[in-house]
Amino acid sequence: MLAQAPRTSLADAAADSIRNEISAGRWAIGARIPIEPQLAQLLGVSRGTVREAVKTLVSRGLLEVRQGSGTFVRSGYDPSASLQKMRLASLRDQFEVRRALEVEAARLAAVRHTARDLRRLHTLLDKRGVPDAEDDGDGFVERDLAFHLAIVDISGNLALAETCRFITGYIKETIASTLSTSLPEPDEAAHRAVVEAIASRDPERAATAVRDFMAPMLDALARRTA
Repeated sequence: MLAQAPRTSLADAAADSIRNEISAGRWAIGARIPIEPQLAQLLGVSRGTVREAVKTLVSRGLLEVRQGSGTFVRSGYDPSASLQKMRLASLRDQFEVRRALEVEAARLAAVRHTARDLRRLHTLLDKRGVPDAEDDGDGFVERDLAFHLAIVDISGNLALAETCRFITGYIKETIASTLSTSLPEPDEAAHRAVVEAIASRDPERAATAVRDFMAPMLDALARRTA
């Protein structure tokens, strides 16, 4: 019998119990898990709680609901655990990971971009503007993020794009850090230099442009930890 969920945060506890069964290999990938009434009995919770727990695990990619067939194990890996660990990473760690991803994205974008892609980058850069006091910088962070994610999309590498979206929250933190701390914020000229390097179709030039773009922030963080 599954370990019964405690009475606090029942849906989360139920989700943890189901995830533990998957992690332990008792419910294999591709297997159908017990139906809702059975799960409710096994966990000692209501069917509504089970429904919420399943919904949570579906959103995390562990389960898949197939209409008329049941709920099946889709993956044994819960990305939320990695996200929890990444919260312990320093801002310097986050910038270094972002640099690694964006350098490769720019290299690929330089080779694979179209004229339409370049127009899109220029449009997003025009919209990016400068931090707006009315939105406390939140709108600026979103606009800046949209520009950088567009480069990743233009790379044409789906795995790279999905990896960047998986850590979107941390990319936002690096962008916001240049507004709320003493880290230097790359200006419009630095951003346009990246676009021009991509437009040159020279992948090494594009990679160097991103490294140059990131260098002031990483140098400042290195000085803090020295």
